[in-house]
Amino acid sequence: MGMNNTPASDRIHIGFFGRRNAGKSSVLNAVTGQDLAVVSDVKGTTTDPVYKAMELLPLGPVMMIDTPGIDDQGELGSLRVRKSCQVLNKTDVAVLVMDACHGPAPEDYALLKRIREKQIPCAAVLNKADLDRTLRRMEGAWDGAVRQRPEGIPESVPVLAVSAHTGQGIGALKECLARLGKTQESSRKIVGDLLSPSDVAVLVVPIDKAAPKGRLILPQQQTIRDILEADAVSVVVRENGLKNTLSSLGKKPRMVITDSQVFAKVSADTPEDILLTSFSILFARYKGSLEPMVEGVRALDDIGKGDRILISEGCTHHRQCEDIGTVKLPGWIREYTGTEPEFVFTSGTEFPDELGSYRMIIHCGGCMLNEREMKYRMKCAQDQGIPMTNYGIAIAYIQGILRRSVEPFAEIAALLDGNKLQPEKEP
Repeated sequence: MGMNNTPASDRIHIGFFGRRNAGKSSVLNAVTGQDLAVVSDVKGTTTDPVYKAMELLPLGPVMMIDTPGIDDQGELGSLRVRKSCQVLNKTDVAVLVMDACHGPAPEDYALLKRIREKQIPCAAVLNKADLDRTLRRMEGAWDGAVRQRPEGIPESVPVLAVSAHTGQGIGALKECLARLGKTQESSRKIVGDLLSPSDVAVLVVPIDKAAPKGRLILPQQQTIRDILEADAVSVVVRENGLKNTLSSLGKKPRMVITDSQVFAKVSADTPEDILLTSFSILFARYKGSLEPMVEGVRALDDIGKGDRILISEGCTHHRQCEDIGTVKLPGWIREYTGTEPEFVFTSGTEFPDELGSYRMIIHCGGCMLNEREMKYRMKCAQDQGIPMTNYGIAIAYIQGILRRSVEPFAEIAALLDGNKLQPEKEP
């Protein structure tokens, strides 16, 4: 995949934070070499987070995020500050930009404390260093080595002097960001670690009115790419062609991976001696949340009339997810529980801070969200004691095939066996 095609969720997210007029947007523009954030001398020019996908060498594809000032005032200002803090949940590397002439303020220290609590690698940047006499005189200040660290900034946080105006120190900052970003790269695979070279994986992809015209949806593209990287063979079929394909392949496939919507049909058409799983289950594992999501699905057995279920979707533009989330899944849950729960729907970046009123959360596969954001949502749920699962796991559980669909992952299969989770209800 070229830089333009790397999914946002797989890019290292670098967030720029700081007070109004510290020069966050100017520093970000200097790093990217392009004007993507509006810059002016008026305080509070950036009113919403601005996202820009780009290539930062030697790190590779990144997502740069410019944020509103953390000292914004008034009712609207506090809303903007909250948006900046929400960006932290999806930030892999944080850049705290300060005005070199004034140094850190209480808001900077408070933000730095939050960044460190979330264990996000961080660089502190003293911008406008060309205006500060002390820094201007300092030999070596521009190689990123600030001799005089501002008081209260921990030794583990690199401090760099830069000037967005003259471009000095920007090269050193890029190198520092690439270094910090390298520590955040995930070595996880979607499915490649389960396949040997020349293994065949059959992907079942329904083409219906909800699928985007002329293309596959993101999880399918990413899975195909991952299979190719493992030197394995990917065969893509529609659900009604699976039976014929399996009998005509001439070689038993290693596994069948299906869209959750057609799980029941695909399970019936796939012989027991072939591994079966779904894109949704693979992505829960890829984002590091499969085990708690498999644990969380059991809450379906305790749903009563009027219990609130939050159905949360990571993207806003994807009708296929909406169709599953808002129509099919609620229907299957009503049928399975034999009762009438209350369903609440959120999409995109909306994810409630307060989850206490929900009996459980069912999230989409999260293909549009990065690993840190998915883990944050999972942690929010765990901290408030609310079980959370995802679409694919819930569908497999309702249809009585969850045990089979986690067979490829020994530790999860053992977890289910240990918990005597089977037998599940007949659909």
